Order: sequence, then structure tokens, then C-alpha cells
Amino acid sequence: MSQDVVPTEGGVESSVVQEVSTPIYESRGWMKLTAITFIVYGVLIALSIVGILFAWLPIWMGVVLYKSASSIEPAKESGHKYALVDSLNNMKTYFTIMGVVNLIGLIFLVGGICVFLIAVISGISWFDSYSY
Repeated sequence: MSQDVVPTEGGVESSVVQEVSTPIYESRGWMKLTAITFIVYGVLIALSIVGILFAWLPIWMGVVLYKSASSIEPAKESGHKYALVDSLNNMKTYFTIMGVVNLIGLIFLVGGICVFLIAVISGISWFDSYSY
């Protein structure tokens, strides 16, 4: 006579956590590579005089992404719910920082294009006034 094994509530939760964490777990190598790249990039930026003011940002992004990739391992292997939550929180922080940096970069790009166009237009008008 065989008995069906009914998983306990923790067992179901653990298997759900393992299943949900699979995509992040499978990309943890790329996440760690990207994180290490950000950290190295930050260190190289810190070697310059002006870069030392901004070097903390890629280093911080790299550390947060590396922590996210590292904390997903216990979530996938053991089904620890809090490890999954920690990984997702770190990933949220990474994407928030990346979004703010991209937005600031876009603002500077648009501002630079406007300054360039104003300089070109005023340069053309200056050149026309002396061509007579």
C-alpha cells in the first residue's frame, strides 16, 4: 500500500521559492561578471583626479549587484524565502541607481545638444555679420 506524501506548508513554500529564483540563479554568473566590471571601472575612474568624485557610484552599483547574485544561491539551493527577498531588494536598488544615472545622463545629453545648437547658431550669425 503506498501513501502519497503531502508536502508541508514550508515544503510548498520552499519549492515555490526555488522555482521563482531559477531565472535569477541561472544568470548569476553574468550578474557577478557585470558587478566585477563595475567595480574595476570604478577603481580605474578613481585613479584620475576628477574621477575620484564619481568613482563611488559604479563601485556601489557593482557591490549591490554582486550581493544580489550571491544571495540568490541559498534561495535556489535551499528555498530560503529571505534570501530571495534580499536578492530582489538588491536588484531593485541596482536598477534604481542605474535608472537615476541614465536619467541624469539623458538630461546632460539634451542640455549639451542645446548648448551646441545655440553655439552653432550664434557662430553662424557672428560669421554673417563680418562677411559684408
